[in-house]
Amino acid sequence: MITPDRLLGCYARGVFPMARAADDPRLFLFSPECRGVLPVGGLHISRSMKKRLRRCTWTATLNEDFTGVLDACANRPETWINAPLHEAYVALSAIGHAHSVEIWDRETLVGGVFGLTLGGAFFGESMFSARPDASKAALMVLSVHLADCGFSLFDTQYPTTHLASLGGQTTPRADYEARLAAAITCDVRLGGDLPQPQAVVHDMTQTS
Repeated sequence: MITPDRLLGCYARGVFPMARAADDPRLFLFSPECRGVLPVGGLHISRSMKKRLRRCTWTATLNEDFTGVLDACANRPETWINAPLHEAYVALSAIGHAHSVEIWDRETLVGGVFGLTLGGAFFGESMFSARPDASKAALMVLSVHLADCGFSLFDTQYPTTHLASLGGQTTPRADYEARLAAAITCDVRLGGDLPQPQAVVHDMTQTS
């Protein structure tokens, strides 16, 4: 059984669990040779995304519907989020170590991202979009808010082409572990009011 304390202990060592399928109760631990890391405080934002954010009526919230975001991320033909992980994430949310950013179109949840926090490190777990670019909007809002709250590490586990297009970097394991060791000693919390999608266009420190 993966308890919240054991799960946090894994992340503190640079290790994260995944299941092979939703119906497989087993969990496997991973520590990739190269880690994906997003900038804290601003992502690359394309001209088309700037235009979408300026014109959209979406709103962003923090921890308003953690379970809704978690369920949407897991509701896929193939998922690594099994029942034990789902239970652990909900428990971590209850004690302030798991968080979600929700993107709403009026009262409809259209996108979001969730992850875990430990000190000044945010470990991005998964995201979803029910509207084009809604998950991107969630990531952009989150990146700015992490900086506002004093976070120094935005871990995305594996580097991907999609995350690289937003400014994501590929970091060797040793460098990642050094950054992680420093980040988790920081006494910061993720909370307060989120910047809204329309505002992050002006807050971004990196543009493309």
